[in-house]
Amino acid sequence: MRNSSIPGAHGHVRPLTLHGDPLLHTPCAEVTDFGPELSRLVEDLFATMYEAQGVGLAANQIGEPLRVFVYDCPDDEDVRHLGHVVNPRLVEADGVVIRGPEGCLSLPGLEAGTERYDHAVIEGFTMTGDPITVHGTGFFARCLQHEYDHVEGRIYADHLSGWRHRKLMRQVARASWRRVGE
Repeated sequence: MRNSSIPGAHGHVRPLTLHGDPLLHTPCAEVTDFGPELSRLVEDLFATMYEAQGVGLAANQIGEPLRVFVYDCPDDEDVRHLGHVVNPRLVEADGVVIRGPEGCLSLPGLEAGTERYDHAVIEGFTMTGDPITVHGTGFFARCLQHEYDHVEGRIYADHLSGWRHRKLMRQVARASWRRVGE
């Protein structure tokens, strides 16, 4: 029997921040209060990520400009990684650079071949303030780098250039969710 509830079970699904919102290109603020509001935010992040069928979600993707992200993501060996990181720092990104398909809940339905390292290490804290270190390889390393980019005010499209970037921006312009006035 489980001792704790499923992440997000007590959270509320929040609207996603979509491409074009300046919040996605603004570095997030450090979390200083590790109280109940942070716990609610983490629950809401999980609930929203699961509803949107994602593998990771950062706080600025639901309108909160704070350095927090959650994940429920497999690695290349299909091992499930489930957790959250508060005030993350990318301390290692190395190994082989692999171009693979990458999408984002803030650019729904779109993806592009994006280069990422196949190994990443993130240090940070849990919502209760305990220090943690998260190691990722393969697809999970991609996820960690992607979510870390979000708290730094970057999206995967920022890693693209040339025809890959132009193609993605054409798709964004035609997307049904595109922001009015963009």
